[in-house]
Amino acid sequence: MKASSFVLSRSLTLAIGLVSGSVLFTSCGGSAWTPVQSLRQATNSRSGVHRVRPATSYQVLYNFAGGSDGSGPEAGLLNLNGTLYGTTVVGGSAGDGTVYSVRTNGAEMVLHSFIGGSDGAQPRGGLTKSNGALYGTTILGGSSNDGTFFTIPRFGSETVLHSFGGSTDGFAPEGDLIKVGGAFLGTTHGGGFYSGGTAYTITTSGAETILHNFAGGTGDGVGPSAGLVKVSGALYGTTTLGGSSNTGVVFRIGRFGSETILHNFGAGSDGARPSAGLIDVNGTLYGTTSEGGSSGNGTVFSISTTGVETVLYSFEGGSDGSGPFAGLIDVNGTLYGTTFGGGTSGDGTIYSITTGGAETVLHSFGGIPDGASPSAGLLNVNGTLYGTTGGGGSDSCAGGCGTVFSVTP
Repeated sequence: MKASSFVLSRSLTLAIGLVSGSVLFTSCGGSAWTPVQSLRQATNSRSGVHRVRPATSYQVLYNFAGGSDGSGPEAGLLNLNGTLYGTTVVGGSAGDGTVYSVRTNGAEMVLHSFIGGSDGAQPRGGLTKSNGALYGTTILGGSSNDGTFFTIPRFGSETVLHSFGGSTDGFAPEGDLIKVGGAFLGTTHGGGFYSGGTAYTITTSGAETILHNFAGGTGDGVGPSAGLVKVSGALYGTTTLGGSSNTGVVFRIGRFGSETILHNFGAGSDGARPSAGLIDVNGTLYGTTSEGGSSGNGTVFSISTTGVETVLYSFEGGSDGSGPFAGLIDVNGTLYGTTFGGGTSGDGTIYSITTGGAETVLHSFGGIPDGASPSAGLLNVNGTLYGTTGGGGSDSCAGGCGTVFSVTP
């Protein structure tokens, strides 16, 4: 049994007592990871309407075996000409994670195995494309072991373009990158001037600029775990902690780097600890909180660009799901996402939700040999949704090594 852990303690924990934003990775021959955040079960009332409608087609495309092929695919997928690309947190030749591709017929290929050290280790975010190459981040490794920004050609070797430096420019870049113009935009979960994480921009050559240092406390968020979205020239995102109740915020960063807190989550029916980013649907932002809501099991919410927030649905923690760590996607006006827990077997769900708050469970994960514990968002390719689960699938790992799946609503 090999065990490795990444717990965001350092100065971030010392400064603000961060516990729930941390992540524990455990591998047994490369098994899946387990988030620390608790998924509370309750039976109180919830907002919205819930129903169960099995998807017309669900299938597991690939079961990770926990060895050289990787284990614990936490991140979402990227589509390039019909081939899906992603990352695993652990597994690979050195146990430090992989970059892989998988075809829709289930054929998987490892493009790169991280080996730690200067190479990087444990990628948690997904991949972004630019000019035919893939770009991504790792939360560990690099010259200071604070994470890396890397590129990998579709048919070439990996190159580390930037090593994060902790207090100087942040550490543990967890969220997905977005491409804006000739640069990428992202966040780090910790580090920076106030040890509360950063928002940054970085070029394809690795030149990084800090846009904002999160300070925590009542006036700012702390510990962003997700990427950013650009709407009308401004950037919007979430933090897992900080704000007036220390349960996270929605923020905006303007054209010249000035930050505004649009909403402080209140830890009650309002929702708490958003782990995912936001999506823009016709000028309104939509997101999820992993906790809070009427039953404490998380929410789906909308928020205007001026900060007016509305809870669309509160998860009850039963068949409707619990703990939506993943963000949402918009498919023809209907939103789709995943929950880490809940469902008929307690192993998570795939759900849809209307902008009016009507939630429908399309699939309840069943563990082994099905998937379990999805924490990544979905990808729409011509009406078929693709995603990953961190557990379930092959029994080569305790709790399963994870899967790539498809579902047709």
